[in-house]
Amino acid sequence: MEISQDQKPSASLKRVKIPEGLFLSCEGCKEILLAKDLEKNLGVCPKCGAHHRVSARDRIAFLIDPGTYSEFASNLAPADPLEFKDTQGYKDRLAGARRKTGLADAVCVGEGLLEGVPVVIGALEFGFMGGSMGSVVGEKIARAAERAASRRAPLIVCSASGGARMQEGIFSLMQMAKTAAAVARLHEAGVPYFSVLTDPTFGGVTASFAMLGDVILAEPRALIGFAGPRVIEQTIKKQLPEGFQRAEFLQEHGLVDIVVDRRRLKETLRVLIDHLMPGTVNL
Repeated sequence: MEISQDQKPSASLKRVKIPEGLFLSCEGCKEILLAKDLEKNLGVCPKCGAHHRVSARDRIAFLIDPGTYSEFASNLAPADPLEFKDTQGYKDRLAGARRKTGLADAVCVGEGLLEGVPVVIGALEFGFMGGSMGSVVGEKIARAAERAASRRAPLIVCSASGGARMQEGIFSLMQMAKTAAAVARLHEAGVPYFSVLTDPTFGGVTASFAMLGDVILAEPRALIGFAGPRVIEQTIKKQLPEGFQRAEFLQEHGLVDIVVDRRRLKETLRVLIDHLMPGTVNL
C-alpha cells in the first residue's frame, strides 16, 4: 500500500536532545535512573540499594537539621611548602580542585543540630584530590575535635579519602599524629566521637582518625583499608578472600561496629548519641 504524503514523517521533525545529567547508570545494577530520583533517595539506588558517592556538603545536609548548620575554618587553604611538581604543579592542582568542588580544601567542618541535638560534624570531599589529607585537612579535623570537646557536643566525621597527600610530603604524614592526638583529648573529655566510613576510605586517613571512633559506622559495600587490594595481593603473593576490605567483611572481623544504610544513618546516630550521652536528647 502506498503511503500518502500526509502519512509520511515530516522532514521538519528534529531530534530531541536529552539534557546532560538527566539520566545516569547505577554503579551496582547498571539500571538507567533519573538523576533527580537518585538525589531524592540520598544517592542510594532505589532498585538495588547501591550507595553512590556524594559530596561532602550533601553528606552534611543529609545529617544536619535544615537551617542549623554553621561552617567554620572555611578560609583555611594549603600552601606549597615543597614547591612540588610532577606532571603538574601542586598550586595548579589545588586551583583545579577548587574550581571543580567550590571548596578551599578536601574537608568541610561545622556545627549544627542532629534531630535537635548539638553536634560538631566534618565530611571529606573525595572530589578534591581524592579527599587526600594534607596540613589543612588535619588542622580542620583537629579543630573540629577541639570544638566538640569545648562544647561537649558529639563529633561526627564522614571519611572518604585515598589517604595522605603526597604533594605535602612529611607535612601530610604529620597530620596522622595530630588528628589522633586531638581525638585522644576528646576521649579524655568524655565526649563521643562517631566515625562514618564511606567509599573509599584508605591510607593515612584509615590509619588515623577514621578508625579511632568510639563507634565506627560504615556504609554498605564501602571499600575500606590502608593499601589497595591489588598492592596487598602483589605483596603477599596470595589471592584475597571474597569481599576483602568491604564494609561487611570488616564488620565480620571486628574492625567496623555497624554497617548502616545511608537513609537510616541520621536516626542511627541519634540513638547512639542518646545511648552514650543520656539526657542530651529530649524524647
